[in-house]
Amino acid sequence: MKTLKLDIPADKKIYFASDFHLGAPNQEESLIREQRIVRWMDKIKVDACALFLVGDIFDFWHEYKKAIPKGFIRFQGKLAELADSGLPIYLFTGNHDMWMFGYFTEELGIEVFREPITLLAKDRKMLIGHGDGLGPGDRQYKFLKKVFANKVCQWLFRQIHPDLGISIANKWSASSRISSSTDETEKFLGEGEWLWTYAKEVESQTHHDFYVFGHRHLPLDLEVNENSRYINLGEWVNYNTFASFNGKDFVLDKFEN
Repeated sequence: MKTLKLDIPADKKIYFASDFHLGAPNQEESLIREQRIVRWMDKIKVDACALFLVGDIFDFWHEYKKAIPKGFIRFQGKLAELADSGLPIYLFTGNHDMWMFGYFTEELGIEVFREPITLLAKDRKMLIGHGDGLGPGDRQYKFLKKVFANKVCQWLFRQIHPDLGISIANKWSASSRISSSTDETEKFLGEGEWLWTYAKEVESQTHHDFYVFGHRHLPLDLEVNENSRYINLGEWVNYNTFASFNGKDFVLDKFEN
């Protein structure tokens, strides 16, 4: 597992967000959300020392060698602005946008992670990842993830013309749970929260102060033990939630503007 070490200057924060699902459920609603996300990024750039985007930023993403999905230009422009200003940005693939390859790194200098990482910040240790495929159960998805991550399957999909390939993927994406939700995407599952279970299992072997995931869609801040917390970042279709860490306090918050 990759380890990343960051300093946090005085009056600065590390920010975390996930599950923007840009593109869902349709172009009109996605554009409104994209504009909201850009406003949030404008707000946090004042005191951000790093930004972690923890997967499913796009409801679908596939990079061809010479093409990327149309749209999201306001968001990408803001990423470019922040990256060019010197802000470190780290992007995780999720189950909806795992087919990221070199675009964001080559064009924007953004490091892309496909697996969870360990972050050391001040004297705190965090495990950060999108969360898909972790914890007990969900064998069907874990199998599909292996298929989607297979190089041969990726090559075969790339042989489809982008107009057709992206159209097929968008139709599949439209049936996803985030696209069809009208209120709360999920209910709290108590002890059945699989990422909470995963955090407890890891904590029994190796201590982390914080476990930071997306994927679950429900904003959660739960005790793993008396010295450790599990944070789920929520999503931006219903909740507009994000987290920040200033070297001492880890806060789950909501963007209201």
